[in-house]
Amino acid sequence: MADWTNEELATIGDAEELQLASRRGDCTLRDPVTMWVVRHGEELYVRCMNGRDGAWYRGTQTRHEGRISAGGLQRDVTFADADRSLDDQIDDVYRTKYHRYGPNIVGGVVNPDARAATIKLVPR
Repeated sequence: MADWTNEELATIGDAEELQLASRRGDCTLRDPVTMWVVRHGEELYVRCMNGRDGAWYRGTQTRHEGRISAGGLQRDVTFADADRSLDDQIDDVYRTKYHRYGPNIVGGVVNPDARAATIKLVPR
């Protein structure tokens, strides 16, 4: 597995939104969905506000592979389960980055269901 470059971490981590397209069983890409992305240390994370039942989250579980784009960068990735011991820290990053949307909107990604659907993006 490759590592994120400093430029990728900064560009994607600072992007307001990320486009994520997961791979189907036949390796074709699904239509991309738009979501928030956060950086915690040297890692990038996304969450499904509909939890593990969300359509795009279920799509990531087919092959655990896809493509993301943000801030003018595009990268093939592996979707990995996030370390659940980081839930509080990832919550804090979401609250800090997206605070201007207010607690009701940010609450969509800092709740138990969304936490359970936290994906670490791993570059391929």
